[in-house]
Amino acid sequence: MTQLNINLSHLHYFWTVASEGTIARACEKLRLTQPTISAQLRDLENSLGEKLFQRHGRRLELTDTGRVVFGYAEQIFSLSRELVDSVQGRPGARPLKLTVGIVNAVPKRIAYLMLKPALLLQENLRLICRHGELEPLLSELATHAVDVVLSDSPVTSHLKYRVFNHQLGESRISILGTQDLADQYRSNFPQSIHGAPLLLPAKHTSLRRELDYWIDKLNLRPFIRGEIDDTSLLKVFGQAGDGMFAAPTVIEAEICRQYHVELVGRIDSVRDRFYAISSERRVQHPAVQAICDTARAQLFSNLPTPDARP
Repeated sequence: MTQLNINLSHLHYFWTVASEGTIARACEKLRLTQPTISAQLRDLENSLGEKLFQRHGRRLELTDTGRVVFGYAEQIFSLSRELVDSVQGRPGARPLKLTVGIVNAVPKRIAYLMLKPALLLQENLRLICRHGELEPLLSELATHAVDVVLSDSPVTSHLKYRVFNHQLGESRISILGTQDLADQYRSNFPQSIHGAPLLLPAKHTSLRRELDYWIDKLNLRPFIRGEIDDTSLLKVFGQAGDGMFAAPTVIEAEICRQYHVELVGRIDSVRDRFYAISSERRVQHPAVQAICDTARAQLFSNLPTPDARP
């Protein structure tokens, strides 16, 4: 078997470029010239025999191999910082670290409420959150770069990842809008949605699929003003009065208070479901266990279904 020797300096340059997103920003942080860093990256790629980056416009994006290497680099340099702190006698025990991948379609408030029990579990917990689409986050889960992924949909077998779905709960859906829109469309809901301005989540989300089915079943034809995959941006458009929008009923009151919108109507037949996805059938990480237990017992009113493989 060929022995592979990794130059840690090369790995550190790679990790910095991946973290900063561009070589130019990495140059500023490392105080090195662009040719120097580019040469170090080429040396690392040559030693590994794989490309680590691919160019997308002005930005560099990690390849599949690059994401794997980045995950290990994160762990290596995190441990090195902890080693220095320990040797130099800095106070505090080694913190419990929790790295969470959060799928973009999960509302930020829901994500916070699910993660809060982990923060209460241990004072010196170090929480690291990463947002993105499901497949890249699953790739990081497979390399242990993240401990758990919070998702609005379970992983199906066609994705070919050995992971386990843990359903945390579900919420029915509320349609919200500004006072003017609520006054106009609240009466005779849901038939009033026909022709009404509506802001919808992106088509690849499970909530969008359920909303589309509900709209078709009732033979409604709303005026789709926008399709927005960022849940926070969708609410901002809703707050501005550009259309009504759907949100989990479990956080309805908080959204109404924060964005100054009102309830138009609730949809009992449409549910937004949430999952913790892990590489273990039985969760071992204490912070992940706290997230699962509290979400099922307190955040969501529905009884959870048994954990299951996709």
